[in-house]
Amino acid sequence: MAASTSSKATGKAAGKATGSGPSAADQAAVAGLPQRMIEAWAEHDADGFGALFTEDGTLTLPGVHQAGREAIAGFMRAAFAGPFKGTRVTGKPLSMRFLAPDVCVLITEGGVIAAGRTELADEAAIRATWLAVRQDGEWRLAGYQNCPRDPR
Repeated sequence: MAASTSSKATGKAAGKATGSGPSAADQAAVAGLPQRMIEAWAEHDADGFGALFTEDGTLTLPGVHQAGREAIAGFMRAAFAGPFKGTRVTGKPLSMRFLAPDVCVLITEGGVIAAGRTELADEAAIRATWLAVRQDGEWRLAGYQNCPRDPR
């Protein structure tokens, strides 16, 4: 385990970036967004899914564009009762780039696992771009967009 230095000893605020890069806490919070989405999806929790987004966040999927947290939650509520009923979602970060202390682009790979299946079908695999912003101390999605993954 790596040694840690208290913020009191260094004079730096906990959770703040040191030097020119993002803090480990910010990196972990952004990298944790996919897991939070997976958990909301597993519960078919449309409000929890919507809560991942800023008030004016956008969700863009093939053939779908929703703007605003409430619209996103409403779309997911209908999707969980319809085409996404019984599905699970998976995803893992591929890259992360902080554009500013409170703005990060995260690229993930994953997809929707069909109801009754245990693994993601190749044709269902996607890549996604997440635009994460820190608002009121919490990382949320200002934008999420996905598209089919390149064939393997």
